[in-house]
Formats: sequence, structure tokens, C-alpha cells
Amino acid sequence: LSGIRISDFPKHRAYDQVFFLCTKTQSYSRPSYFPWRCIEKILKDDASEEKGERARMASFVGAIAITDLVKTTLGPKGMDKILQSTGRGHEVTVTNDGATILKSLHIDNPAAKVLIDISKVQDDEVGDGTTSVVVLAGELLREAEKLVAAKIHPMTIISGYRMAAECARNALLQRVVDNKENAEKFKSDLMKIAMTTLSSKILSQDKEHFAQLAVDAVMRLKGSTNLEAIQIIKKPGGSLKDSFLDEGFILDKKIGLGQPKRIENAKILVANTAMDTDKVKIYGARVRVDSMSKVAEIEGAEKEKMREKVKKILGHGINCFVNRQLIYNFPEELFADAGILAIEHADFDGIERLALVTGGEIASTFDNPESVKLGHCKLIEEIMIGEDKLIHFSGVEMGQACTIVLRGASHHVLDEAERSLHDALCVLSQTVNDTRVLLGGGWPEMVMAKEVDELARKTPGKKSHAIEAFSRALVAIPTIIADNAGLDSADLVAKLRAEHHKEGCNAGIDVISGSVGDMAELGISEAFKVKQAVLLSATEAAEMILRVDEIITCAPRKREDRM
Repeated sequence: LSGIRISDFPKHRAYDQVFFLCTKTQSYSRPSYFPWRCIEKILKDDASEEKGERARMASFVGAIAITDLVKTTLGPKGMDKILQSTGRGHEVTVTNDGATILKSLHIDNPAAKVLIDISKVQDDEVGDGTTSVVVLAGELLREAEKLVAAKIHPMTIISGYRMAAECARNALLQRVVDNKENAEKFKSDLMKIAMTTLSSKILSQDKEHFAQLAVDAVMRLKGSTNLEAIQIIKKPGGSLKDSFLDEGFILDKKIGLGQPKRIENAKILVANTAMDTDKVKIYGARVRVDSMSKVAEIEGAEKEKMREKVKKILGHGINCFVNRQLIYNFPEELFADAGILAIEHADFDGIERLALVTGGEIASTFDNPESVKLGHCKLIEEIMIGEDKLIHFSGVEMGQACTIVLRGASHHVLDEAERSLHDALCVLSQTVNDTRVLLGGGWPEMVMAKEVDELARKTPGKKSHAIEAFSRALVAIPTIIADNAGLDSADLVAKLRAEHHKEGCNAGIDVISGSVGDMAELGISEAFKVKQAVLLSATEAAEMILRVDEIITCAPRKREDRM
């Protein structure tokens, strides 16, 4: 058998019999007749599978790599990333928003995809904490890797993590502050939360100004979480400080020639209909005529058709017509003659939002005026922002509608400012519904870690190792915040842990002064809902990846040769 021992083969009766058959019928020297050749392959040629230790290793490595990628963006001194697309134009995005970075990555590792998904869900659900949730999940897996290496079964780790997550959540619940009854204090809480959220973004230099804008916009919603009513318009030019909040709705369009520039008590018809058929369309139309006069007749018929359509629209008793599609010169002329303001080519988001805030509906047929719901507003006028003219609708039916106009040096700055402001608006709108508030700056993680540590000491068996590991993963968040600020994290976290053993402690990391500070005095607050979502999502994601013991990659579909 030239160096191969019988003991190298699996001790299994089926294998023994196959081996026996192979050895009886063929000489030993032919490698194609060894047992693994005798048993037929299950998977297709290009499919692959990784089992046991290798599969778990691939999952851990992928998830930890994603964590290391985004963890430098965490905290007030986090850095930005430049994302460059490979498509046409090589678009560049500059951002430190965890969800935006991860959404833009094309990743092959299945475990990494799980982390990207939890980051997206966090962004959709509460808006902030997209980096924290990935970092916490990654740290939990980093700890789990050490435990698996120490021969602790993944299911034991999972049940320990579950106990620790429940204990951590209860620790936060005992320390929440709720100022729902006191409107003044609650508004101040909202301001603190908005400033804390914005302090890790591009808007951190003007965070008081933008926090005020965000709080004013969210207070207008009166408890609704529908952010459709808050429109954000980006206009390059000026500086970020020049951004402002305007009540009502602003449409990024110009008013046409010869049309009224100001309308009071407007009745608005919002439509999505073709108003560009007053000429014979050349493409796709084939008309055979024997003289030019016949062409003129056809054009005349087209014009007549358009005149009829305009007459039907005027029959609704409106004084403003907003269309999603183009309006050609002829119908525009007819509208101007009737003294009606006609706005063409308003983008689809624009007209959907306009219909929503003015209380109208988007119409596409005009035969039954009584079934069309018109929008109403007190005043339509043309305004100037920078060099551009825009149309301003004030006194709209949906009272909570407002527009935030962002000014800035370039499109990249404006895009990042919009993402930052959107995060703040999401967090605030969730906090208005769930009014519980916590302190920030690494305080919640230290509170949770302390309680989880105590639970680990009381728990017998191997689970206590997993619970202890959970506590270490929680402490990793303040450690990373300190590292990103260029501080001595080991020293700071040790001081922080010592402070937290005192009763009623409010200590957290103050990255500005580079020391341990009182979070209540510094006004650093976070929403309970965000912290709870981070804790639960990260634990569930880590649990899901820990359960994996096999990765099967399917064979790609081959294209059929149609030749």
C-alpha cells in the first residue's frame, strides 16, 4: 500500500466493505480505486463545502474583518471613509455612517453579510447606532472564538450570551430617566440626544444649530414617526451654518414665463399625465399623406385634443397645476391665458410629498372632477436661495410639514450632512414615542458590564465563562471610543470601572478633555431605544453566526450556449 495505513480510513462498516471490494478486485497501486473514489460525489463540480472548525473559522474571520473596518468611525473623534464606485463616473462618497459604508461594500463572506444586514435594520429601525451594533457583534464573536478554542461548546456560549443580554437590558431599564410629563425637561433631553448623535458626524462643529433644527422639525410632527413630512433640500453654496428650517413645502422648480408669481388660497391639482403631445411624435409613428396640408390637419387634431384636455383640467376650478411630466409650450400658453400657475417636470418624490402635505391626491385622468381630491395651501410664491429660484408653498393643510434647507461647500459635504441630519431626525422621532433616555459616552456599556460581571460570579458551570466574555465585549465599546480619540484606553477604562463601583455614578469618557467626566453635567444623552436595539441585534447576530458549523457554496448557474 506504499505508505498508507489501513487505520487512515474511517472505521465504518460500509467503508470497510467498499475497501474490501476495491482491494479484492484491483491492485493497491491504482489511487482511483481508494474508497473516497468509490463513493459518488453529492455536490456539483463547482460547489464547495467547508465543515466544522474551518467553517466556524471562516465565519469568525469575516465578521471580525468587517468590525475592524468600521470601528475607526466610532465616537466623536471617529474618522471618515472615502468610498469610490467602480461604475461610470467613479462617484466618490465621504462618510462615517456605518450603514452607508457597509451598504456600499460587495462582500463574499456569508457571516460578514449577516453583520451588514443588522446594520441596515438598525438604520431603518432607529437611525443611529449602525456602527455600534456591528462593533458589538464583532467583539462578541472575537470573545466567542477564544471560548471555542478553549473547548467550550457553541450552544453553551449562546445560552450564556442570552442570560447576559437579558441581565444587561434589565440593568439599563433600572437606570433610565423618563421626563415625559415635564415638557421643558423633555425638550432639553431631545436637544442633548440630537447633539450627542450629531457630535460624531460632519455637523459636530455646528451641532447646537442643527440639533435645534432637528428638534423643531420633529416637535412639529406631534408624535408621528412619518419623516415624509420633513423635506430636506440641498443647495451648494454658503456654509453649513447658513442652513435653516422653513415651515411649509419648497419645490425645487422655477415658475414658467407669463404665469402669476404669487397665488393666495391656492387650489392645487397634482398630476402625472402627458402634456407633450401637441406635435406628431416622429419615433414609432408612421403617417403616410399625399400633401403637407394633411400633416397640418393631423397636427391641428393633436392640438385640439390637447386643448380639450386643458379645458377638462381647468374644469376642476384650480389655480395651480403641478405635473410630474413635461408641459409643452402650447398647453403652458393655455394655462398662462387662464391665469393658472403650471409647474412641469416636478420629480416623483417631489409630487408625492407635495400631494401628501397639501392633502391632495395624484391624478392622471380628468373626466370626473368630483372624484379628484385637490390640495390646498394659503400661499404660493417664488423665493431665492443662493442663486436659485424655488417655489414655496406655505400654510399647507398638513400643519406639521416643514423643509430643512441645507447649505454647504460641495455636494459631498451636503450628502454627508443630509445623512447625519436624517440619523438625528430618526432618533428624535423614535424618542418622542419612547421617551426613556440614558446617559452616553460609554456610561451604558460600563453599567451593563458591571451587572453582567456580577451575574457571571453567581453562575455555576461553563456558562459563566460566556457571561464574562459578554462583559468584556461590552467594555470594548468605550475602549474603542478612547482609542479613536488617541487616548490611553487601558488607563481610562480602568478608571471608569473603578468609578462605576461607587453608587449612582454618572462617569463616562469625555474625549474632549481626554479624561473620565460626568455625563450628566456634560449633557451627553442617548435614547434607550437605540441602546436596546444595539444590544439585542448584536447578540442575536453573534448567536446566529456561532451556530454555523458548515458553509455550502452552490455551484454557479452556467449560461446555456444558444448558438
